[in-house]
Amino acid sequence: MTVRFRPLDPLKDAELIHPWVTHPKAAFWMMQDAKLEDVEREYMGFAADPHHQAFIGLVDEKPAVLMERYDPAHLELVGLYEPQPGDVGMHFLVAPSDTPVHGFTRMVITEVMRELFADPATARVVVEPDVRNKAVHALNEAVGFVPEREIEKPEKRALLSFCTRAQFEAAVGAAV
Repeated sequence: MTVRFRPLDPLKDAELIHPWVTHPKAAFWMMQDAKLEDVEREYMGFAADPHHQAFIGLVDEKPAVLMERYDPAHLELVGLYEPQPGDVGMHFLVAPSDTPVHGFTRMVITEVMRELFADPATARVVVEPDVRNKAVHALNEAVGFVPEREIEKPEKRALLSFCTRAQFEAAVGAAV
């Protein structure tokens, strides 16, 4: 399978991702009741923010992943930890499927991380998933994330975790 990422176009892609972010399996995305216009507005805001980018991941040229990259020194984690130069925040969501493929989500998070570390300025990836999201904790661990501590965010109790380039390379057994 080949995976590539392209910038999300809020107006063109809102219709594509709306069913993804409102799907029951995307409960931790916290957009269950979002209308199409809400999704457009949310991602227009991201597009206007120099510290936040969103991407569509294409698996064998088919849209299958929503990935967000953000600067945790300016968004999401301001005041909740000490950011270091080269820190990059990340969220990802796999599109729902009627025919799940074993190992697909692990492959996706590996490619998300590879994409983030393709930027030489990225030294460490930071994530803050909901503490109840055990499935994503296991995926994060599989690609090298190390939990630091639980933090209280306005919308959730989160598990602050970090992954350096070396930790990622050791976890996946390949250099980036």
